[in-house]
This record gives sequence, C-alpha cells and structure tokens, in this order.
Amino acid sequence: MMEWTDRHCRFFHRLLSRRARLYTEMITTGAVLHGDRARLLGFNPEEHPVAIQLGGSDAKDLAASARIAEDLGYDEVNLNCGCPSDRVKSGHFGACLMAEPARVADGVSAMKAAVRIPVTVKCRIGIDDQDEEEALDTFANAMIAAGSDALVVHARKAWLQGLSPRENREVPPLNYDRVFRLKKRLGDYPVILNGGIASLATAKEHLASVDGVMLGRAAYDSPELLLGVDPEFFGEAAPAANLEEAFEKLIPYIERELSKGERLHDITKHLLGAFRGKPGARAYRRHLATEAVKPGANAWVLREALAFISPEMPAQSAA
Repeated sequence: MMEWTDRHCRFFHRLLSRRARLYTEMITTGAVLHGDRARLLGFNPEEHPVAIQLGGSDAKDLAASARIAEDLGYDEVNLNCGCPSDRVKSGHFGACLMAEPARVADGVSAMKAAVRIPVTVKCRIGIDDQDEEEALDTFANAMIAAGSDALVVHARKAWLQGLSPRENREVPPLNYDRVFRLKKRLGDYPVILNGGIASLATAKEHLASVDGVMLGRAAYDSPELLLGVDPEFFGEAAPAANLEEAFEKLIPYIERELSKGERLHDITKHLLGAFRGKPGARAYRRHLATEAVKPGANAWVLREALAFISPEMPAQSAA
C-alpha cells in the first residue's frame, strides 16, 4: 500500500509471520530507474519472501525495473493494475490499465523475458462501465498468454470517474463469486483473492475456492492478526508468542535504524494499530503519536508506550 508498507513496516510484520509473503508499496518505474534506489528499494534480508510492486505501463521501463529488482534480491515482481488514485491514473498506470490488456500484456512479456523470478499482476474485476464478466476474462486471458505467473484480483470494480481512492475501497460492492468463477475457469493457473478480508477465518474459507489470499488494511490496522498466519496455514509456530514479544525483538532494529539517522516516528507509525480493543490501547497510541515525533526520540518512547498495555514490560533504557 502506497506510503504504508515501507521497509520498516515489513520488518515489523516479518516478526509476526515467517511465511506470509510481504509486498512493497507500489513504486513507479520512473522512481526505480531515476530515483534514490537505496531509499526506495532497500529492504532487510529478514523480509524474505518479499515482492516488489511496480507501477508503470511502458514495456521497456518495466523490464529494466524488473531486472533491477531481481538484482537487488526481490523474490517476485508484481505489476499493479488495480490502484484507482488520480495520481496513478494521470501517470497511466494502476487500474486504468484494465482498459488496455494488450498494453499490460506487452509489459508482462517484457518482464518475463528480463528476469527469472515470478512476474505477477494485481487487478480489479473491472473499471467504470466495463462488464465484469467480459472485462476480467479478457484481462486474465491476456496476462496468461503473456506469461504471468499469477493474478491477484481485488474483488471490486474501480470507478475512475466519480469516486475517491478511499471510496473505491469501500463503495463498489465486493464480488468474491466473480473471482471464484475466474479461478474455476482457469484451472491450475494461480488466482489470489484480495479485498475486504478482515480475518484469518474468512481467509481460510476463501482458500477453498482460490489459491491464495492477500490481506492489506486488515493486517496493517490489526497486526496481531499476522501472529496466526504461520500456525493456521503452515502448521508452524509464529516467530513471537504475542505482540509484546515481537516489540522486544523490534527494539534492536529501532536502535540500529536511529543510529543511521532514521526518525523514530517513521518506524512507530506502523505500530499504532497494535493492541486495538485492549485496555490501555488508546493511551499507548496517544503516547507514540505525541512523543515519537519529538527531536531525539528513541526506543525508550516505545517502552513507555508499551507500559500502558503491559506494566511488566522490562524497563531497560533503549537510549
């Protein structure tokens, strides 16, 4: 998710699940080719498996960006054809590309020829006045013919005229059955479901009809959910017994990043959804939101915030 799932967020999420595949925020091919690659594309080895999500429509630029991503060690390249924001539309990438499956297919073919890692595509079930049956089938057929390794489908239309990006996440009705029909038609070709999935129980139900489930805002807003991924789906223990233990493992990372000049708030902003609904959660969030932005804020701020949840948290200085 743009401006959300950066490397700090992904490192934190990896402390909650070893097996979930993590995705970067969408990064444009222009940024990959001409921007600050260390800042935009850098990631920690602990994040594997991690996929880079690209935004773009020029086949040559997509191929060059995919090669850079592979050289940097990413495990997958995912092309975003589902984001409905005005900025994305004006840059000719994102959901508007569902109207141009041939153009997207050219980009996928170019990336497949350029790299050995999987190349996947994320899309909607259609845009604007498109017929959902015809549009999704046409788009999926083009991606398969181009060599795409999987299709991630957000089970909503995107309305590029008349709805804001936030409204596009909530107003168009979810149509999981349309994605299930696509999977049934495509047989062994991998189809991953996305959109409105708020619990692991619901995800497990959907896995009876599709090959995978992608969680976005649910995992970000309630990260504790990720602690159940490895036990529930892979038969393995989670990396941490609870959020408090995960935070203890996160503190050395925070100290290391602060020593490099990073700001505490840029890390702890991804932790605000933790402990939602638990006693002390509001005070925890308020403390992080007000104290982590102050000059010189360090990992001790997180320990102080955690004390509102677990008074027994070790009171060791992280300065």
